[in-house]
Amino acid sequence: MSMLTPPGMGGQYRITGDKYPRMRPPRRRGRLVFGLVSSVAVLGLVGWGTLQLIDVFTGGGKKAAAAGSKADCATKASPSATPAVALPEPGGITVNVYNATKRSGLAKATADELKKRGFHIGEVGNASAQLDGKIKGTGLLIGPASAVNSSLPVLATQLASAERRMDAGRKGTDLDFVIGTDFKSLTKQTDADKALTKLTTPRTTSAASKKNC
Repeated sequence: MSMLTPPGMGGQYRITGDKYPRMRPPRRRGRLVFGLVSSVAVLGLVGWGTLQLIDVFTGGGKKAAAAGSKADCATKASPSATPAVALPEPGGITVNVYNATKRSGLAKATADELKKRGFHIGEVGNASAQLDGKIKGTGLLIGPASAVNSSLPVLATQLASAERRMDAGRKGTDLDFVIGTDFKSLTKQTDADKALTKLTTPRTTSAASKKNC
């Protein structure tokens, strides 16, 4: 009796041969793969069609608007000149030169050089007791409030390292050039001329902002 024959059944239900009944049907892998591929293809076609419809109703207009915006930026971004502040000529600036050091003759020599460069010279002499020996830098330029953005920057081109100071109570338009203990000479005339040209040249700016583009 075979080991597969249930006990008590005798030989009536004996299982013979080398083929045995399957407990579940065979897997059909080919059909399963085909079904998955078909589903993916259908979903892809549906998605592509949906995108095309969205582009028809909305996308085209946005692309056209974006293209028009870039074209407008390219057209509007033309350079424009911003006029500089109207500054006085050196000949229209009166400068008083004072020596706050112990070196004699320094005020006159400096005044003569400023005169050669076109400035109008006023008083020349020693600095007041309030400033004498107390200017530790190369120099101090003093002017009224009205000179802060006009004549004072023009004079500063002749001594770039000088300190600038506003005297709110000052009357008139004269400027004071007080020579400090570290003073050696004025800025080279070629460099001073370049600084003055840069100061009076209009600046070129863009009419369109990058943020708008």
